[in-house]
Amino acid sequence: MRLLQDVRVASPVPCPYREGKTFVQEYFFADSMDEREFDYFLSRGWRRFGNFFFRPRCPGCRACRPVRISAEGLIPGSAQRKAVNRNRDTRVELKPLAYSDEIFEIYRLHSLKFGEEERDKAAFRETYFQKAVPAFQTEYYREDTLAAVGFVDVGASGLSSVYYSYDPRFSRYSLGTFSVIHECRLAADAGLEWYYLGYYVAECPRMVYKGKFMPRQFYSWERERWEDG
Repeated sequence: MRLLQDVRVASPVPCPYREGKTFVQEYFFADSMDEREFDYFLSRGWRRFGNFFFRPRCPGCRACRPVRISAEGLIPGSAQRKAVNRNRDTRVELKPLAYSDEIFEIYRLHSLKFGEEERDKAAFRETYFQKAVPAFQTEYYREDTLAAVGFVDVGASGLSSVYYSYDPRFSRYSLGTFSVIHECRLAADAGLEWYYLGYYVAECPRMVYKGKFMPRQFYSWERERWEDG
């Protein structure tokens, strides 16, 4: 690992998940992590975009809970099984991280649909295509059309979903749900125990889907350990 900047605490900003709250994070910059080094941080609630590693450190608030799914033990519910069935003809390809304008356009359309902050092309490249840790991208095709793209980090004990976006024209296929199940299977097939889904905030509507995959564990900030939930 090459540490580019020591851990610092950012200034408070408006919380993107809870209205009227403030958000504080600790962060550092690094690159050239191997799978074991990254797993150390991943298993302690850290996430990363590009060379930027971060986790919440909000005074008096622990609403952002890191969540991970048992890759081998995942039991899809009824709606999730329907999503798998709808994607029987979806082709998935695993590729090295590689930018294209086609991928950026899917990201742009997805951001507009869900009201997310949109990055320009330069920021998009910097956020998702800097290989600071072992990583790859998943491409989801309907017939010969690229319908969705995911970015996945690799730790020694699990895969971590960095970000996933799909073309809204394919909303009926529940590609987001399908991607979680498919990438869980990728982790299990690789002999890995966990699939990390980032942070879960119970009162945030756009995170509701993360609470529907079982069995799962949440990281306790207070006890500094993963617990069934």
